[in-house]
Amino acid sequence: MVGESIIRNEEITDSSLLSENEINRIIEMAWEDRTPFDAIEFQFGLNEAGVKALMKEQLKFSSYKMWRTRVVNCNTKHVKKRVDGIDRFKSNLQRSITLNKISKR
Repeated sequence: MVGESIIRNEEITDSSLLSENEINRIIEMAWEDRTPFDAIEFQFGLNEAGVKALMKEQLKFSSYKMWRTRVVNCNTKHVKKRVDGIDRFKSNLQRSITLNKISKR
């Protein structure tokens, strides 16, 4: 199903099960400061460790190191570290992103 993001209930452990569009969207979400790992897991079934493995596989090593440094220093990537009052993981601009079934509900 090309061009269609699939909501999965099971946890993904192999990135070969993801389409190229899904991998690109996961990388984009991983780079966004306000998108927590829980949002990626909810939408794609890929937990934090899976996202880290995917990023290491898909990015150049220097880009991966830069991303990891950014994630470690970013309090909004982990729901438990977020400031009280932020209870959503979807920005208002996300509605315009194509191939995103969650934002179109």
